[in-house]
Amino acid sequence: MPVIFRWNGIRFFFYSNEGNPREPMHIHAEGLGGEAKIWLDPLPSIAESAGFDRRTLAGVVRVVEQNRDRIERAWDDYFG
Repeated sequence: MPVIFRWNGIRFFFYSNEGNPREPMHIHAEGLGGEAKIWLDPLPSIAESAGFDRRTLAGVVRVVEQNRDRIERAWDDYFG
């Protein structure tokens, strides 16, 4: 499971086996007792989450928006 980056104790990653067929581009965030899955298209949006408070979850989405290009490059590099 490639970790793309970390932010405030939360790691952002994707699983090497993202389903068959593969799910659309997304990123997982986990840490501080919470986890979330964020779709990237058309705009970053929460697919599912548990354990994060609203403020932290809003920060997670904001960081995904700010790092979208980085996430997309890592996804494309890994999955081709």
